Amino acid sequence: MKIACGLIALAALEGTSAFTAPKASRAVDTSLFSTPAPGSAPSGGFSVGTSQSSGFAAPATPGGSMAPSTGVQPNMAPERGQRPKKGNKVVTVQGGSLKTWTFSSSLVEKVQVNLKSDGRPLDADIELWQGPDNTPQKMRVYIEDGNKRPFCAYMETPRGPNTVAVRNIAQLEFPFSAYVCAANEDQASSMHNPQGNVVQGGALRTYPFDPSVRSVKVLITTDGRPLNTRIELLQGPNNNKQVVEVYTEDGLDRPFNIILETPGSGNVVRCCNTAPMEFPMIASVEPYEIDTTYDDAEPVVGGDDSQGFMTGVSQW
Repeated sequence: MKIACGLIALAALEGTSAFTAPKASRAVDTSLFSTPAPGSAPSGGFSVGTSQSSGFAAPATPGGSMAPSTGVQPNMAPERGQRPKKGNKVVTVQGGSLKTWTFSSSLVEKVQVNLKSDGRPLDADIELWQGPDNTPQKMRVYIEDGNKRPFCAYMETPRGPNTVAVRNIAQLEFPFSAYVCAANEDQASSMHNPQGNVVQGGALRTYPFDPSVRSVKVLITTDGRPLNTRIELLQGPNNNKQVVEVYTEDGLDRPFNIILETPGSGNVVRCCNTAPMEFPMIASVEPYEIDTTYDDAEPVVGGDDSQGFMTGVSQW
């Protein structure tokens, strides 16, 4: 009887081992709760394991520091003291769109506006903005061939900041390239010429030029009154190659300067004062660039050339 009771008690003790928690036989992973100091060993009998990675924990570097998790390489950061290069680029102005150039510095007293197309007609509006709802100068430009006769004008910008707005008022098929930059001192001084002819309100003057003249410089000023003028470049009878209509609220503070390209022969510049009689203006039109290699005795050969008619293969 005693032997049987002992066997039953022994069997009961062996059955309770299934409910007893086993003892830890490996090191405990405490990487999510503590981080050892760089170069120091962990205290106690536990070792810090890093075999299991988490989506929120940054990987440790060999020196013990945490690597950045932003993905930015340290060598990609710009060096201290270096500024990014700011180059004024040529901007393509599509038909019906508007582009602006803002000059915040008051040191910029004159800007240069350049427009050019790939040979198609050029039709644009150019305005100078200074403050809200203040347009002291604006122009309307039409050029028959924007590649053969690119537009180049200078606008006075005293008392900055100033903004130059260029709008392409042509259709979508007639884009052009625009470039606006600050004019240097040499360009500003070369365009200043106080001598000229007085053009009364409603009157006009014409200036014919020799075929050797490649470009013409036009300067129009007033005695401080508003300026309203129309400048035309003609080549042949009533054949306008370029037309510019200008308005300036003060022709003395903001005179109008433009360079007209005059290739070929028979070029005539016509300046018309579209203001009333009480608003005269002073016009100065002079050659700007002269071709010294031009010879009046040299003929201009016309007709078909060696490239053939509408083909790239020579006929000879």
